[in-house]
Amino acid sequence: MRTFDVIIIGSGLAGMSLALHLAQDRRVALVTKRELLDGASSWAQGGIAGVLGSGDSVADHVEDTMIAGAGLCNRDAAEFVVSSSRAAIDWLIQAGVPFSRDEEDPSQYHLTREGGHGRRRIIHADDATGAAVQQTLVERIRSDPHIEVMEQHIAVDIITGKKLNSRKPGLPENRCYGAYVLDKRSGEIETLGALNTVIASGGTGKVYLYTTNPDTATGDGVAMGWRAGCRVANMEFIQFHPTCLYHPQAKSFLITEAVRGEGGLLKLPDGRRFMPEHDARAELAPRDIVARSIDYEMKKRGLECVYLDISHQPADFLTAHFPNIYARCLELGI
Repeated sequence: MRTFDVIIIGSGLAGMSLALHLAQDRRVALVTKRELLDGASSWAQGGIAGVLGSGDSVADHVEDTMIAGAGLCNRDAAEFVVSSSRAAIDWLIQAGVPFSRDEEDPSQYHLTREGGHGRRRIIHADDATGAAVQQTLVERIRSDPHIEVMEQHIAVDIITGKKLNSRKPGLPENRCYGAYVLDKRSGEIETLGALNTVIASGGTGKVYLYTTNPDTATGDGVAMGWRAGCRVANMEFIQFHPTCLYHPQAKSFLITEAVRGEGGLLKLPDGRRFMPEHDARAELAPRDIVARSIDYEMKKRGLECVYLDISHQPADFLTAHFPNIYARCLELGI
């Protein structure tokens, strides 16, 4: 058995940023089922919301969040996250994340807009923000002597006192002592001991047939937490991005919400818009409303897809703001 101060299961932005913070005075194991960049964080395109622009405020951002959450958000949690947003983004900037600069004023960062937000407050790195953030943090992770990266290792279960009592009677049953992990290359189970074990393994999007989540989003961490006796709640909340490429012969990929934030319009095959009929905010309504509206129109009319039209913007605007989407469409010949 190998021991660490902290075991972190999952190598997305949550796991990596936590590892870098804790490694200042602790020995950390970072466990990931594939490679460091294979999680959902790398797939994120649009950007990170924060109170960054002049005229914006924590109060305004919180209210937008509460409205987008249809009254289901915990206000204390929303206020904490929003009020902490600037410090978190500043930490990423200091780490070297190459966020996009404003073309008219390169001393400022470019802020875009997404559904549910009353103003531009999304800082981004072109249309591949997640990849830019993750690549920056990977460099720091790999160079930190206090972090042991365990790629191609699948966390199998949390080690609790209940599991160990047959060998060491008297241990508190609800205490966590580490994790069992499967080394995919050797096929062997390793035992990792730690004072603290953090599950940062992402969501369960792949339980659905159609999702923009990566194949790694299989809910392992939720299942391990539940088996260990953790309270599991709010499982009905699954992230669905409203727009992805529809292509009969190719695997669909996410089309960032920032396309709508920059003026993209959702249309039926005959060219008519439909979002104004569903919500006064039209294409800038929160993603759950946009997703349900698209689903409604497709089922009502027997459509295989709807269309996202940003043809009013010139080609150089699209290639500058959405180079990743443009490149992927070129690969598919569309």
